[in-house]
Formats: sequence, structure tokens, C-alpha cells
Amino acid sequence: MSMSVPDLVRAAQSGDRAALERLVTDHFDLVRNAVGRALGGHPDVDDVVQETLIRVMRDLPALRDPDRFRAWVLAIAHRQVRVHLRARRRWLGRHRGSPGDLPGPRGDFASGTVAELVLTAQRREVAEATRWLGDDDRMLLALWWREAAGEITRSELAAALGTGPGHAAVRIKRVRDRLDAARVVVRALHAGDCAALSATIAGWDGTADPLWRKRLIRHTRACTRCGPYRKGLVVPERLLSGLVAALGAVSAKITATVKPVKLVAAATAASVVAAGAFSYAVRTEKVEPLQELASTIVVAPDGTAAGDGTVARPYTLARAVEAVRPGQTIALRGGIYRLAAPIVITTGGDARNRITLTGYQGERPVLDAAALPDDTWAVTHEADFWTVRGLEVTGSRSHAYVCVSCANNVFQRLALHGNVRGGLTLRDPDTVANQVLDSDFFDNDGIGLGVKFGSGAGNLVRGNRAYRNGDNGFDLGDFASPVTVDTNWSYANGVSGFALGGGDPAPRAEHVVRNNAAWANRLHGFSDDENAAFMRLTGNTAWRNRGTGFSMPSGLVRLRSNVAAGNHAPADLTPRTSAAGNSWRPVFRSTDPASAEGPRHADGSLPTTSFLVSRTGLGSTMRTP
Repeated sequence: MSMSVPDLVRAAQSGDRAALERLVTDHFDLVRNAVGRALGGHPDVDDVVQETLIRVMRDLPALRDPDRFRAWVLAIAHRQVRVHLRARRRWLGRHRGSPGDLPGPRGDFASGTVAELVLTAQRREVAEATRWLGDDDRMLLALWWREAAGEITRSELAAALGTGPGHAAVRIKRVRDRLDAARVVVRALHAGDCAALSATIAGWDGTADPLWRKRLIRHTRACTRCGPYRKGLVVPERLLSGLVAALGAVSAKITATVKPVKLVAAATAASVVAAGAFSYAVRTEKVEPLQELASTIVVAPDGTAAGDGTVARPYTLARAVEAVRPGQTIALRGGIYRLAAPIVITTGGDARNRITLTGYQGERPVLDAAALPDDTWAVTHEADFWTVRGLEVTGSRSHAYVCVSCANNVFQRLALHGNVRGGLTLRDPDTVANQVLDSDFFDNDGIGLGVKFGSGAGNLVRGNRAYRNGDNGFDLGDFASPVTVDTNWSYANGVSGFALGGGDPAPRAEHVVRNNAAWANRLHGFSDDENAAFMRLTGNTAWRNRGTGFSMPSGLVRLRSNVAAGNHAPADLTPRTSAAGNSWRPVFRSTDPASAEGPRHADGSLPTTSFLVSRTGLGSTMRTP
């Protein structure tokens, strides 16, 4: 009789050698495929697979939940890939330029010619992409190119900008990011093989203004057809030798003794040449104007694009997000919306005229994304100043809801569950001043809630729960700006409750983490995930996580008034950690999670509970402020 994986785990933990060998054999392909994809087929794949399986065999006795063996193995593989990549970077740093890295004496002429053709094409792309930048960005880019060519120093560049070298470095990083995003737009426009992009630019006159730049960059970031154009971008420094020809003659050579005012003049000349050098052939169809709608647009599962947005003749959701204007509300009737195509939100509001997407008079709309392809997000949100409230999204074979470079949005009382990649993700640069409030993210195969892969100040995550997700409950991986994580609960997730870092390398983001609770997670309660910034963790509780309550081995963390109990270890801290007033032996008023894991209040706030409330007043209060 064939044994199940949990039974094999239990047998192996009891000393059954045959069961251990069966586990390793049955999961070898899983590990190798995961590592192979992560390393792109690098020759070191087999070494990393071997190290992963060694750690699986070594650590198996400590696995508390045999039902999660597969997720546990993948977590180990993920960590080993990161360890390998860090070691590889250190090795390359020590051996860069050594004889073993140099090409042989007989170069391949054909390969060299092809490489130069690639560089020439990319020089044209860079020159064309500068057209999408603002005047200030083009001026800064021209200055930086001259610095990279050794014609001016960083101090001279900073003086030309009227700032210090440190701030100049930040500005250069930002403009380089915008340039690379514009290069992808250029590639996608010239390729002309994306039907969604063609529909997006219908009616566009070819002017590279800021509105169209933002719209097209958001499209290429979210589009699976255009996304691959990000691959193979050569760094601008390698293109410098031919960029002057691509841009045209701009000025005489700038020497190291030139005055800052001349630097500005030369940079401005370069930007002017770049700004007028290119044009696009675009489709200029006549677009029928949308009719004027009432302040509330009604949507229903049986609505039609030919409706008028009233209760009697409701719209489809897709038509409503196309028709909505600042200051209006989209009200969804209750019921199940079986999505035949993804929802893409591009129209933004403003500070005085927000756009609201909500249930109609308290009704509960459910977006079922099961019919969408597995490479498509159910909802892609690319607009600012929205309030999205009372929405449920399920069934996506990818992500449920992704907000790309969004600002000043409020997401409240959401229920995102049963999706493959994750619940809600806020991502990419210019993710600014968003709030995620009073929402539940659960039973997703990936993460629950993520603020990832970008930067932006003022983001707040408060009053949420993430539970039974296959990966981290809350994930701030690769986000370079501080996020405030206040009064959230994360439990029974496949990895950690709160992952406060991540990335390759992990950015240093000084997140503020207060009054949160993590329990019964497969790995850690709270993990810095290699974020070495000065994070502040105050009044949080970690209980019965299978790893460490507070796993903070990487940075200058400040821990105050936190509690941990019943974890594999209470805390993993470095001598640099500032820890005071914490308790690793608390006494709780209740250790029964039923009330905390039950229904929310009618207003969407967290349920009332005495679970994990410490009798000493330390740790989470288990209630919103």
C-alpha cells in the first residue's frame, strides 16, 4: 500500500531510512525544477540541489507539520538559491578581471560583429527613449553620461544640479529607472505585436507627454506580451561610445575644468536634440466620446456595455472602469461576476475628486477569475486616488489584484482568497501613500498581501488578516521605502507571518512594525528577510510559530515591548540589535484563537478577542487603535 507524503515524513522522522530515501527521490524533480528556473540553468544548479536536499534530510526531524512538507522543501530551496547567489557575487567581486575571466587570444569575429550590432541598435533605443523623459531628466541624463565618460566628476555634476553628491546619486538612480522603463516602451511600440497595446494607443497622436508615458509604462509592466522586452537591456554605460552619434552633435567636449553653468547648457542642448529626434506611426481612430453619467455608475453581473449605468440598465464592470470620471462612484450589485477578460483600471481621480469602487448599498460583489489564463492578473490597477471597498476576488490562476505604481489609493474591507499567485500586491516605483485597511487575504497559494518590487513613501497596512496562504502572509520583499505595518494578524501561513525584506540584494527599508500578531506560521513570526535597515518593531506578539518568533539576524533592529512564546526560538538577534522591555515568557489572557479567527465586526474592524493579550500589557493589544 502506497504511503502518503505526511506518513512518509512521520516514518522518516522515526528513523525509517527507506521512507527518507523515498521522500528525497520523489521530490528531487520538484527541487531541481525550482532551482533550475531560479538560476536560469546555470551549471551550479546541481550543487544547489544537492545542498538543498542535504538540509532537507538534516532538518526533517524539526518539521512540525508533515502536511506542509512540499512548501517547507521549496522554502529551503529558495533560501539556498539566495545563499548561492550571494556567494557568487562575492566571488565575482574578488576575481573580477582575473585571467580566468578574460577572453581567449583568438576572438570570434562574427560574435564580436553581432555584439556591436546589438549595441548599435540599443544606442538608438536609448536615444529614442530619452524623448519620453522630462526636460530635467534629460538634462540630468546628459550630465551623467559625461560623468560616466570621465569628462566631469560627481562633485561637478552635483554642483551643476545645485545639490550634494549623495542626493545626486539618488536622482541618477531614479532617472536611470525611468530611462529603462521608457526603453521597454520603445521596443514594444516598434514591435507592434501586442493587440492590447494597439488598443491602448488608439487615438494617440504620437506625442510623448507625461500622461502617455505613465500609461504605456504601466502597460508594459503588467502585460505578459510586452514584459519580455525588459530582457537584454544593456546598461547605458556600455552604450556611451556611440550615443553621441545617435543623439546628434550636441556640444564640444566638456572638460573637467568647465564651470557648472556650462555643464547645464551642454546638457540642455543634448536634451533638446533628443526630444525632437523621433516620431511614431500610431493609429488615430476617431473615438466616440463617452456619454455623461450620473455620479453613481451601477454595475451588475448581467450588465451590458450598451447599458447606461443605471439600476435599470447597468453596465459591465469593464465598461464602468472605462467610463468613470473623477468624483464618480462605481457601485457593484451583489452576485458573482465571472470574468471573461481581465479588468484594467487606468482612469485616475484627484485629491478633491476621488473615484470609488464599492458594493451597491452594502451588497457583496464577487469577481470570479477562474476563466482567465494563468499569465493574467484578474485586476490590474494603474490609477491614483481610488477607494476600493467591499470587493471579493477569487479563482485567479495568477494574482488577484495588482496595483502598479499607484498613489493615494485606499483598499478597504477586501476579501482576496483562493488565488494561485497571491491576493493583493502593490508594486513598482512611485507606489506612494496607499492604505490597505480591514481586509482579509487567505487561502492563496502564494502570498497574502505584498508591497514589493519598488519604492514610495507613506504606505500604510492596518487592520488586516493574512492566513492559510502558501507563502508569507505579509511580504515587503524588495520594497526600498519604509512601510507602516500596524495592527495586523498573520497566522497559519506556509512560510512566515511577516517578511520584512527580501530581494537580491535586499533593500534597506526602515519599516515601522507595531501592534501586530503572528501565530502558527510554518516558519517565522516576524523575519527581517535580510533587510539590514534600522527597523522599529514595537508591541508585537509571536506565538507558536514553527521557526523563530522574531528572526532579525541582519540589521540594526529596535525591539521594544514585544512578546514571544511557544516558538521554536523566541528571537534571533545580533549584538547590534537594540532590544529592551521585551518578554519571552509572557502569560496570556487566552490562547484560544477561535474568536480572533472568526467573523469581523459589521464595520469591517477586527473581531473583539482576549486571545494573546498579555497580562503585563506587553505585545499586541489585539485591537485597532
